[in-house]
Amino acid sequence: MGNGLSEQRPILSSFPSFQSFHIAILGLDCAGKTTVLYRLQFNEFVNTVPTKGFNTEKIKVTLGSSRTVTFHFWDVGGQEKLRPLWKSYTRCTDGIIFVVDSVDAERMEEAKTELHKITKISENQGVPVLVIANKQDLRNSLTLIEIEKMLALPELSSSTPWHLQPTCAIIGDGLREGLEKLYEMIIKRRKMLRQQKKKR
Repeated sequence: MGNGLSEQRPILSSFPSFQSFHIAILGLDCAGKTTVLYRLQFNEFVNTVPTKGFNTEKIKVTLGSSRTVTFHFWDVGGQEKLRPLWKSYTRCTDGIIFVVDSVDAERMEEAKTELHKITKISENQGVPVLVIANKQDLRNSLTLIEIEKMLALPELSSSTPWHLQPTCAIIGDGLREGLEKLYEMIIKRRKMLRQQKKKR
């Protein structure tokens, strides 16, 4: 296959097959959330329409050379009237993918507000955030430094690990690397939580 999305499990897998990571995909409308989801599922571009509610897919992804990880993605609509529902999808989540349109400088402030709002919810304290800077292939896209500044990523809670990943969801560039980072942040957090429980 070669695309890393096959159903076959390697002989040496870090986790049993029944374990999957719950990931909420959030972001403003038209940022490319559903394109990200279906690029990960089918490894091809799928023409999408604005999400009115949510899409959910369980996808096995090969990270590194052999580790197969199952992610249960919840891609939630980004229209203003749907954003109050985001917190229902981030309850007990392992990680958040926040997609931004790298070309849409005018809405970066709005994206920043929503990102900071969702990470401040008490249940989301410490939940790793992968910020996907989508549409990086376009000539007039903002640089990662500009996006980091406009989203005020360093101002996120000190307990919130984050990673900013340049991507082009249409061709899939950067998505696998971003998921690698998200997986690493999730595993690190789980180890930390286990250690905290032992100390109690």
